Amino acid sequence: MMMTLGMMVFMRQTLPYQGLQHNVDYRWPTNSRVGQRATAQFLGPGDEKITLTGVLLPEITGGKISLVTLKALADLGLAWPLIGGDGTIYGMYVVTDYNTNSTEFFSDGSARRIDFTLNLLRVDESLTAMFGDLKQQANDLIGKSSNLTSSVQSVMGSLASQAGGLFS
Repeated sequence: MMMTLGMMVFMRQTLPYQGLQHNVDYRWPTNSRVGQRATAQFLGPGDEKITLTGVLLPEITGGKISLVTLKALADLGLAWPLIGGDGTIYGMYVVTDYNTNSTEFFSDGSARRIDFTLNLLRVDESLTAMFGDLKQQANDLIGKSSNLTSSVQSVMGSLASQAGGLFS
């Protein structure tokens, strides 16, 4: 597996991409000043886009069915998690557009070669917003485990006293 976008798995049998372009914009608006250079202020990250490009050779790789599946995914208009095959979590992305160019046809008119471009736009706030504060989650789990430990200890003490009562 190379990558997944929601339920669409990119691999050699479906949509193997040969190029991945990752573009992150940062917002730096400027204010003009008389007799001086304009000042710039950092406002944070802007759009984050990923472009996947590839060539499908339906005799070897995915073909029309893979493209129809991708189109159906895009037609839903939902944000999907984009996860790399190496475990990289890119975030939640929507399909802004995809293009295909078919060349070198079989005698029945089906394409022997399909070039594709898929453009994705990140729509989540950040991975922190997506998963929450991991430190807070860990602290909550630790707090719950200490409560669980004290509960187990009190139950064990109660069982021991009851068991001791049976033998006295």
